[in-house]
Amino acid sequence: MTAYPTFTRSLTLCARCLGIALSLALLGSPAAAAPAPAGGGRIETQLGSTPSRIVTVDRIVAIVNDDVITQNELNERVQLVLKQLQQQGGQLPDNDVLSRQVLERMIDDRVLVQVAKETGVKIDDAQLDRTIERIAQENKLTLTGFRDALERDGVHYQRFRDDVQRELMVQRLREHEVDNNVVVTDAEVETELARQAKDVNASMEYEVAHILVTVPQGANAAQIEARRQRANLALTMLRGGETFARVAAQYSDAPDSLQGGGLGWRDSSRLPPLFLDTLQRMRPGDVSDILKSPNGFHIVKLSDKRTKATEETGSVEQSHVRHILIRTAHGVTDSEARDQLLKLRERIVAGADFADIAKHSSDDASAARGGDLGWIAPGDTVPDFERVVTSLQPGDLSQPFQSPFGWHIVQVLERRAEAPNDEHKKNAARQSIRTRKSEEAYQDWMRQERDRAYVDNRFDER
Repeated sequence: MTAYPTFTRSLTLCARCLGIALSLALLGSPAAAAPAPAGGGRIETQLGSTPSRIVTVDRIVAIVNDDVITQNELNERVQLVLKQLQQQGGQLPDNDVLSRQVLERMIDDRVLVQVAKETGVKIDDAQLDRTIERIAQENKLTLTGFRDALERDGVHYQRFRDDVQRELMVQRLREHEVDNNVVVTDAEVETELARQAKDVNASMEYEVAHILVTVPQGANAAQIEARRQRANLALTMLRGGETFARVAAQYSDAPDSLQGGGLGWRDSSRLPPLFLDTLQRMRPGDVSDILKSPNGFHIVKLSDKRTKATEETGSVEQSHVRHILIRTAHGVTDSEARDQLLKLRERIVAGADFADIAKHSSDDASAARGGDLGWIAPGDTVPDFERVVTSLQPGDLSQPFQSPFGWHIVQVLERRAEAPNDEHKKNAARQSIRTRKSEEAYQDWMRQERDRAYVDNRFDER
């Protein structure tokens, strides 16, 4: 996620915690760029016959395929990250170390945005406007107030708008390339339920932060040892009392490193076994030893733990819902899907039968049932769908909204509080497994895309 000052830290748009590179005017191209001076980040030249006029020319710090990242862009992003780290407290990382980390995140961002463009992912202005309006509402501000708040925090509105558009592109790319391809088998669900039945800690949720030091695919013994030593340095700093956020910003290769490495609250089924086995033996505030996985070396911190709310109350709130889905495939664009749903919604509001329209118009398997999904509980559906359902009162009909499956309108028919039954437990287990597998698959896919890209990192050519 893009590093913005305090109030904008709640603006996460997707499971991906990546930031999108800031959009600044470039003063050259890879082919035409003037060579950078050996000792610094600027070239000075005199214009006309006036020796006193000095112009500082930006320099290129990285080339990513056919795009470039400039020193000015890097400097601006570093300043935003420093503001965020200052708000978290603790000693700030060395500026060069932090700059290297920020540049790596910016390179990853550029790679993914380029892949999104190559695969035809587009975000139109209408969708972008709706997203920014929702962000403003979540911050309890009008759109005008939101723009003013951004400017006060030193963030130009157009730059923020560009960042949101790019992040939406990457979110859509992830949905198409990773999330929609994740398969959870019935056998995996049964195995997870059996594990929960035996695990006395299955009712616990953990607030976790992590540091990841990646190991390149095909790394030799020397490269693996060098990465292990980097993880050891991070652990030594933590054992010495340094804040986790600072060490994550300095050493972690994870996309969320510049936000302190926080993963938030996770129940046991959403944590990989490598983490879970360790966390169950830890107390709040503890930091683990180094853990090895196929991706690299990990350090996890247990910030807190708690019993699941459903275990405390013995019941969950369920919603009886029905929906209409229009998939964006076979030439159907986002705008076309949304416009089609708006027309269908108008007919329903005017008195047309929802079930009849769903049977003839919905692309979901539930169309034969008039769009009826039955009773669903938290965790049964993807977050985008669940968020809308939660916001509705019985009888309400939503506006069109998007999920990884396409565009929907949904209606809540009624609500009830029920003890979790076997079907609910299976659905919750399936969704948790899907989330965990999606996160792991995304990390692998992102690393492969980075390996395929042409990257010329010129940070040390100063």
